[in-house]
Amino acid sequence: YYQALIPAFVASCSSYVIFILITHIGIGPTWIFPVYAAPELNDFFYAMLYALAGTAAGWLFIFTVRQCRSLFKKLRVPIYVKMTIGGLLIGTIAFYVPLTRYFSHDELNLLLAEEYTLGFLALLFVAKILAIAFTVTSGWRGGFIIPLFFVGATLGMLLHTAFPGQHLALIMVSCMAAINACVTRTPISTIILLSTLTGFHHFIPILFASLTGFFLAPKTPLINAQLAVEE
Repeated sequence: YYQALIPAFVASCSSYVIFILITHIGIGPTWIFPVYAAPELNDFFYAMLYALAGTAAGWLFIFTVRQCRSLFKKLRVPIYVKMTIGGLLIGTIAFYVPLTRYFSHDELNLLLAEEYTLGFLALLFVAKILAIAFTVTSGWRGGFIIPLFFVGATLGMLLHTAFPGQHLALIMVSCMAAINACVTRTPISTIILLSTLTGFHHFIPILFASLTGFFLAPKTPLINAQLAVEE
């Protein structure tokens, strides 16, 4: 992991600069999170507490993906039939829960812009996990990172709605960091991505949450490339 760190930094910085020059989107945060004041000492412990919920969501996501993968493998049909089935499932979810559409880059801002009921957030949480699982196991192409951030943000809003009083930005970022680090096993890049994309520049709470998700992740990785390395 550490051997790839410096080349990864160089490659990511270069590609980021080129992306900014091409798109002209600026270097500000992508998602507009609530303003978070200077952290207190207790916030670090709260970050780890919220990260436990994010890690549990990561376990649920991994279990769901593995079950879907197993089900699609049992289908003795051509790949285009599997993709058709997957597309129908994804489309059905998107029809009833439109916020699950696409890869959630813009949808996360829509999520932040409105207030939702506890029931809807729970539905959105489950629906998005299923949508991602159907996408990556039925033959379609899709990634994990941004969709997982959306799932973590939804979980954070759900917790804040159920237990108001805590700072929304801290809950959301902690859940986002934990679920991504749990599933992808990339705590360092998770910290960098979240601090850049959310404008949440208080490094330590994200670090605590990300490491919590990483150390409590399942022993067997979900991503095949990581599994091959460990073997």
